[in-house]
Amino acid sequence: MKGKVKWFDDAKGYGFVASDEGKEFFVHWKSIVTVSDKERKFLVADEEVEFDTIDTERGVQAINIIRLNP
Repeated sequence: MKGKVKWFDDAKGYGFVASDEGKEFFVHWKSIVTVSDKERKFLVADEEVEFDTIDTERGVQAINIIRLNP
């Protein structure tokens, strides 16, 4: 699924992404895919991303988030 970062709080490590269909999903920094495990995981508002979703006890969350134009 493709979309854009709505907002991401780097200090707290979470935010929301909006799919191209307009649905919003919670995102946690641990769900961001990087080349190296030592690379800092963060997102920037309005950045284009690709992601999957997963059902959790707290609702549907975005996972496997890939920054398309870092």
